[in-house]
Amino acid sequence: MKPYKAILATALAAASGITVPVLGQAPAQAASDVGVIANLWNWNWNSVARECTEVLGPAGYGAVQVSPPQDSMAKGGSVWWDIYQPARYELTSKFGDEAAFRRMVDTCRDAGVKVQVDTVINHMTGQGATSYGGYGFSKYDYPGLYSSQDFHQPTCQINQGDYRNDAWRIQNCELVGLSDLNTGSEYVRGRIADYMNKLTSFGVSGFRIDAAKHIHPGDLSAIKSKLIGSPYIHQEVIQGDQEAVQPSQYTGVGDVDEFVYGRKLREQFTGQIKNLRTFGESWGLSVSGDKAVAFVDNHDTERGGSTLTYKSGDTYKLANLFMLAWPFGTPQVYASYIWNNSEAGPPSANSGHVTDVNCSNGQWTCFDRQVSGMVGFYNAVKGTSVANWTDNGNNLIAFSRGDKGWVAINNESGTVTQTFTTNLPAGTYPNVAGNGTVTVDSSGRATVTVPGKSAVAIHTGSTPQPNDKEATVYYRTGWTTANIHYGINGTWTTVPGVPMETACTDWKKKTITLGSANSFKTVFNNGSGTWDNNNGNDYTLGTGISTVKDGVVTANATNPCGN
Repeated sequence: MKPYKAILATALAAASGITVPVLGQAPAQAASDVGVIANLWNWNWNSVARECTEVLGPAGYGAVQVSPPQDSMAKGGSVWWDIYQPARYELTSKFGDEAAFRRMVDTCRDAGVKVQVDTVINHMTGQGATSYGGYGFSKYDYPGLYSSQDFHQPTCQINQGDYRNDAWRIQNCELVGLSDLNTGSEYVRGRIADYMNKLTSFGVSGFRIDAAKHIHPGDLSAIKSKLIGSPYIHQEVIQGDQEAVQPSQYTGVGDVDEFVYGRKLREQFTGQIKNLRTFGESWGLSVSGDKAVAFVDNHDTERGGSTLTYKSGDTYKLANLFMLAWPFGTPQVYASYIWNNSEAGPPSANSGHVTDVNCSNGQWTCFDRQVSGMVGFYNAVKGTSVANWTDNGNNLIAFSRGDKGWVAINNESGTVTQTFTTNLPAGTYPNVAGNGTVTVDSSGRATVTVPGKSAVAIHTGSTPQPNDKEATVYYRTGWTTANIHYGINGTWTTVPGVPMETACTDWKKKTITLGSANSFKTVFNNGSGTWDNNNGNDYTLGTGISTVKDGVVTANATNPCGN
């Protein structure tokens, strides 16, 4: 939904500054056992299908959440929120038509990834006259679907004071002027259930209920009773301090999106992450872990300033790594597009229809790829408890998950080398949070170097890698500063990439660790929006020294700076 209510602050639990070598934090997994959810927000259906095959399935993601697929009022691609104003339940959205949607669902299921749909059922439109599918409508009049009698009457508008004082108005009046469906009506419930059952018949496995806070839980239960099968349901119910409507009122319907979670992580990752050793429901989270969908950010919170976002760089990545390593709820990883104007829609063409995602053109975050290795970690350690907690009294933490996995997170700028108790069997393990390997001795201990603003994570069942391969890239440019944005085996750095150093006049340099890969994709930018992406084709480079000059790649090159 378009942001409509700031999440009010709740008190942090007192946190001790004492380093605790062993911690018995019990696992708090979601009862639904969905696995890690990739929220590919505002990706079109062709791009979601490709991502399921190339990234999500191989990485072990359990599900993908896609944006609302129903026809909506059309703003020609200028904004993101038009998709949350349904005009009808036909699948003619700006992400593709019904045939493309069905192909996407089939492709994702074939890749082992279940599909969840962001479902808008609280309301219809508040403005507009024509949909992306060319359907004509007006507020309260949707020919062949709803007329004025199907909305709460008489109409009223939600006021800010209602959130604390009047649950009835929150669930029966209009949210930011959107026509509020009478979900107490059997006819309305039937049309909503028909829409959701149609999606289920196409292979959809679950639903995220948008604006669930504005629907009485009894109405949601009645709609749920009309659904075919047992689709997974999680609901957008934003917690507000002392508000009349609380997330706990909805756990009988399904799981709940845990908005407080991301706010608490932001507080710690911009403060001292040592406090996270007690992180959980006792911190004032809105529901228990077995009912929570946890996330660092989503489309609302990244625009509201209450959470870390991709704009937070490495700190954002570390918070997501912690989420995937720590036992609380069903984790959701958010990936969308780059924006400067918070109202702006995704890259689009053809009257607002979203274009295919290109992870190397500086327009999309593709963040699901940045933490793909940690999805395997999550799957490996599921059901285990936290132990062997270590911290440095500030912003370095490490802990194991039973005898299945171990992680160290360094939220400081400097590199730390230390011997840790991992609790893992002896062996050499790949670092699934980055590059390199970790060797664990017969006592379960390992001496590990963790670079600043980085992490190391290992788990059983992963395949040890041979000695890491390296590539040194020399890039000729007149830019004062240059970044290299690269992808290894489909996993790309966070936009805009990493800075290159000056090698000599007109040449920038960067050495990259490839692990076992023999080649990688790369593009370059000046950090201010100017990109060199080889005319949209990316550059493909190999191991050893490569030069890129005037769009030409020279492999196995000599150092152009002569030193």
